[in-house]
Amino acid sequence: MKASVIEHELPASAPRTRHPIVRRIARFILRLAGWDLVGKFPDVPKVLLVAVPHSSGWDAIWGLLIKVAIGLDIEFMAKKEIFFFPLGPILRLLGGVPVDRHAARGVVGATVQAFQSKPVCWVVLAPEGTRRKTDRWKTGFWHIARQAQVPVCAIWIHYPDKRFGIGPMFEMSADMDADIARLREYFTPFQGKHRSRN
Repeated sequence: MKASVIEHELPASAPRTRHPIVRRIARFILRLAGWDLVGKFPDVPKVLLVAVPHSSGWDAIWGLLIKVAIGLDIEFMAKKEIFFFPLGPILRLLGGVPVDRHAARGVVGATVQAFQSKPVCWVVLAPEGTRRKTDRWKTGFWHIARQAQVPVCAIWIHYPDKRFGIGPMFEMSADMDADIARLREYFTPFQGKHRSRN
């Protein structure tokens, strides 16, 4: 396995997990598959990570394996319907938080509350909101970042090189359309399993 996944150093403020045996298993799988992680995470206690492009269910699998391999404790919101036994306990162990998408506050409200209730909180989501090609992103991530007053960190996926990458930080302004346009432009070069960002 490439050194970056094995020796990736987390910043001091990053939330960590302690599962050494599970980490070794994740590293072994990544070594066999050839996946890598490049870049450096920001040294901030709270951040919203947005992962693009999202074109396959494999994105989440490889992303979770990398997260486990480096010992990073990132939360992700998922519909409560998939938290059935025995999948539910595993998802929770990996940082999954069940959300009722039809509730009044939904994913946005639940994620904002998670940020506000914890001194250290990192959350990842896919702003495209679907694995199919779409011309519009879901705007929930922008509302979360604004309401929780947290920065956005770009996480890119590039299947030709089998890489996940940590990109720059973006501060969300009062202009949602401009903010989303800036992010979409940044992600343009990266290729998903089934399509590019465009």
